[in-house]
Amino acid sequence: MEKLRKIVSRIDGRGYKAYKDIRGRYDLTPHLAFIVDHVQGDPFASPSKVRLRLSMGEAGIPKDLYATKNRKVALQDFILRLFDKELSRFSRKRGTGGSGTFRAFPGGQEIIERSGCVVTDDFVEVRFLMGFPADGRRIKGRVFLEMVEELIKASKALRYKNMPREELIGFIQTYEDQELIREKLKEMGLAAFVADGSILPRRSGIDDRPMKGAVPFRSPETLKVSIETDYNGLITGMGIPEGVTLIVGGGFHGKTTLLEAIQFGVYNHIPGDGREWAITVKGAVKVRSEDGRFVRGVDISPFIGELPMGKDTRFFSTDDASGSTSIAANIMEALEMGAELLLIDEDTSATNFLIRDARMQRLVSKDKEPITPFIDRVRQLYKELGVSTIMVIGGSGDYLDVADTVIAMDSYVPKDVTAEAKKVAKEIPTGRIEEGKGGFGSLVERVFHPESFEPKGRKKKIKSKGIKEIVFGKEVVDVSDVEQIVEEEQLRCITEIIGYFKRHTPKEGLGFREGIEKLLRRISDKGFDILTPYPYPDLSLPRSFEVAAAINRMSSLVVHQRKIPLEVLKESG
Repeated sequence: MEKLRKIVSRIDGRGYKAYKDIRGRYDLTPHLAFIVDHVQGDPFASPSKVRLRLSMGEAGIPKDLYATKNRKVALQDFILRLFDKELSRFSRKRGTGGSGTFRAFPGGQEIIERSGCVVTDDFVEVRFLMGFPADGRRIKGRVFLEMVEELIKASKALRYKNMPREELIGFIQTYEDQELIREKLKEMGLAAFVADGSILPRRSGIDDRPMKGAVPFRSPETLKVSIETDYNGLITGMGIPEGVTLIVGGGFHGKTTLLEAIQFGVYNHIPGDGREWAITVKGAVKVRSEDGRFVRGVDISPFIGELPMGKDTRFFSTDDASGSTSIAANIMEALEMGAELLLIDEDTSATNFLIRDARMQRLVSKDKEPITPFIDRVRQLYKELGVSTIMVIGGSGDYLDVADTVIAMDSYVPKDVTAEAKKVAKEIPTGRIEEGKGGFGSLVERVFHPESFEPKGRKKKIKSKGIKEIVFGKEVVDVSDVEQIVEEEQLRCITEIIGYFKRHTPKEGLGFREGIEKLLRRISDKGFDILTPYPYPDLSLPRSFEVAAAINRMSSLVVHQRKIPLEVLKESG
């Protein structure tokens, strides 16, 4: 601490850039280190990146609490949330710009692997932003030292003796049981599970906490299953079988709310979220139409045949996709990455992609219509590739012919109406002609070309903006419709992954899926620091599907194709 005091005393009152002299490590106590990795150049710029590192001997966390990967992820997430609460007590404006503020990045309702906390046998470390204080653009040394003293106080959150132990143990055990249920889904023949008593509605579009007074979820008896967990006993709820499932019902009765719980069930949630036991298979991907998106070298021929002017849909590229071509590309890209469950909402999907009814078939003959609608491929996806589908359907009863399970939402309560749906389908035949002749066909994977990751224009900057955009040179990559990116920290990490591929160009012949999954495994094993020049506090691990989705929307993407053996697809599914 004395070393730091001397430097601060020397630069006190000088121009703001003199703060750069502080970069380095300082021992605040015999067990607590303060590390300054990056100093902001101006009080109005993004705050400085700093760390606190407490020796494990002083932290005293039992090794059993981080002995496995799952436990370590949960423990680090819990500590970061605890530290954030403590740190926020001291964050306040103390000068110009961001002076005097602290900010950690504990995330929202999801428990995700994050860069903001690192636990090892030797230490516990938290990473966060610190607004170095200034008066105008002059250093406020005394205030800076006050902030450092506050960090010493906030470090109590890193000591096991100060942690709410029962809450911590419950947090870790809930996470482990969520992972256990997800592993059991496949052997039970289920695509998703939603426990009785779950609270699925959210407070608002900008508040992801559970809605107060919401109707608790209650499974229909015919779909009820029970799953034994290691720590939370027997959990009972609705099991959605593999195959083709429809979610039907009147408007505002909870169809989309259930689908959203399923799409976000690929992540584990904090205790008290209401969706702790809404669990979905890992390879679930929400797809939708995206008018105007970029598409590069995707084989959409299972859905879209030869287009006017002879445009080849086996290697389809466009800078302005239509509703039907965009959702076709989204599905094929998801399959390429190993999707095992597709999630579709009729409201956000092109109608002409989903269905061509008997009347339209009569009016427009098949030889004049290049689209093979999803209704004629959905069963082939399951039978040939093992890929299930869960759809929200409100207006197309034709899908009753291809469904294995039909769930009707009535005032947020699900009912199994499969038998009734099959009866209706039999009594009222649609008269439509099936158009998916010849099966779904083989899939191809695309291979990276090195120039894909070179930004266009003079400015080579790669950065994220909120949760919707990536700035890639002069290009803005729109990911606003990639619905399973749940927080800004994931998009920041995706941006750093793109930057990593720019610096470490993927070798020729490296497939999309192989390249992305290999890097994500390395990040999980080695840490986020492999992506950045120094430790960043604000990264969280995305799934491979969302990384691929962002790359797929880059106009600089250059690819070529090769076939995926069917046995590889079945193994991944």
